[in-house]
Amino acid sequence: MQEKKLNKAVSDVKLMKTPEGKTEVKNAVKDATKKVESKVGDVAEAAAKKAEVEVKDPVKKVEIETKVPAKKVAVKAEAPSKKEVAEPQIAVKQDIPMEQPDLGPRRSVAFIGSECYPFVKTGGLGDVMYALPKALAKLNLDVKVILPRYKCIPQKYQEKMEYRGSFYMDLCADGKQYYVGIMEYQEDGVVYDFIDNDEFFSWGDPYTNLIDDIPKFCYFGKAALAALNYLDWTPDIVHCHDWQAALVPLYLRTCFSDTNVGRAIAVLTIHNLRFQGVYDRKTIQYWSGLPDYVFNKDCMIQNWLDANMLKGGITYSNKVTTVSNTYAWEIQTEEYGEGLEEHLRYHNNKVLGIVNGIDTDIWNPATDKLLASKYDAESAIKNKKANKKALQESLGLDVDDNKMVIGLISRLTNQKGLDLVNDVIPGIMDGNTQVVVLGTGDAQYEDTFRYYEDKYKGSFCAYIAYNENVAHNIYAGCDALLVPSRFEPCGLTQLISMRYGAVPIVRETGGLKDTVQPYNAFENTGNGFTFDRYESGLLYDAINRAKTLYFENRVYWDDMVVRDMNKDVSWEQSAKQYKDMYVELTPRY
Repeated sequence: MQEKKLNKAVSDVKLMKTPEGKTEVKNAVKDATKKVESKVGDVAEAAAKKAEVEVKDPVKKVEIETKVPAKKVAVKAEAPSKKEVAEPQIAVKQDIPMEQPDLGPRRSVAFIGSECYPFVKTGGLGDVMYALPKALAKLNLDVKVILPRYKCIPQKYQEKMEYRGSFYMDLCADGKQYYVGIMEYQEDGVVYDFIDNDEFFSWGDPYTNLIDDIPKFCYFGKAALAALNYLDWTPDIVHCHDWQAALVPLYLRTCFSDTNVGRAIAVLTIHNLRFQGVYDRKTIQYWSGLPDYVFNKDCMIQNWLDANMLKGGITYSNKVTTVSNTYAWEIQTEEYGEGLEEHLRYHNNKVLGIVNGIDTDIWNPATDKLLASKYDAESAIKNKKANKKALQESLGLDVDDNKMVIGLISRLTNQKGLDLVNDVIPGIMDGNTQVVVLGTGDAQYEDTFRYYEDKYKGSFCAYIAYNENVAHNIYAGCDALLVPSRFEPCGLTQLISMRYGAVPIVRETGGLKDTVQPYNAFENTGNGFTFDRYESGLLYDAINRAKTLYFENRVYWDDMVVRDMNKDVSWEQSAKQYKDMYVELTPRY
């Protein structure tokens, strides 16, 4: 009787299937075990042999296994555990996050400076304040840029600024208070905070005259730190630039020493040592509100009666950087030290040079919409001819592909070596050479270049203005570019010229020496032509060496054009050096 019941249970197991072809194994086994409660002995063992259940469907095979010597399915008196019944498994898709690259330690940095492209720009400082924070943001740094809110900032940016708050701040030695407004703008992972005060920043230009600029930037440096405290944003590093922000390190260690922002490390970058913010001691002491003890010969005082803002910033900074390795050494010499060489030699243990880069997204001949013909390193030799023709046509030069076009894009001042250029122009205008000058500056140089344009019609063009469109076309259309500076902290012109395949002719000073390797005729290496001493004869020789290679060995010239275009002139490597410096200054134990 018991055997019949067991056979019936086994039969039920075989027949119970869902409409989809799947066997409800668990329920069948439970029913069978409930019916068998007594000892089955030999009969149960025989019946168990018949209870081998194999359920097959088009996809899976499900077996019920128990521990018997023959490894066959046996239905015992005990109800099988859930693990003894193999169930069909359903694959579940899981979104596994991709492994993120290790960008290294994270730090927060506040940049404080007087200008930044595209809001306001008068020189290389504006380019650095724009491109370096962008590059650092890609390296896992939290970056904020603090600027004055000048009225000359284009309206399209003013409209996008958001109000973040305002307060009144003690500024002067007599405790006079001034309004501080904070307007915020964000782009490319960088936060820009603008210090708003119509009394100081309602002028049309960022720089007017020293009498007005001293109070303006005394206010700006202190307001920038006060804004960080107000926003409750405490950076690891406060990175200030040039004399306009040079009082920030002094404010950090005096007025703000007991606040959160006072814990930050101070870094000062010198973009051009010639401009130092030197003015009457009493005026600077009144507007800054700094204590008496900083006005001594080892910190702020210069020439007994004057105070030097940049000198004070160097004294109180944890690190002083310049924009090239060579310039970091040059400013410690009498020739280039601008009166601070002894002070810098005393602090030489904290002086570091890091060469600038350029924004390769803006300066990219492969995507530049301002060019007659776009090109890259592979198509440069062919497509630069089209740009050369377009340049000659637009500037009134004789259209001739066989002539060598030499460009000069510069502020027309003594620093840029224009007295040397003036001396060599008559010698290089030989009928096979054309010269294009773009820039504004001192009247004597503007008038000189206008004279040459009139004298060498069709071969010389003096574009006395600064036009971004014309600048792009000169870089793309000329064969070589002159940068014969008396001194050059870094220089961006030679970097852009190489990016566009225009061979640089430079003097070996500052960043020009660091970025342009002299051409070696024996090994066919190098990416430009150089000269060392500041003499017109040496410039003339460098130009003639370039012309000789251009006219007599065009294959080697073309090789140099391609080398220049393949050279890495971006901010990537420089930004890594800055980050390494930040991490070294702020160890985490």
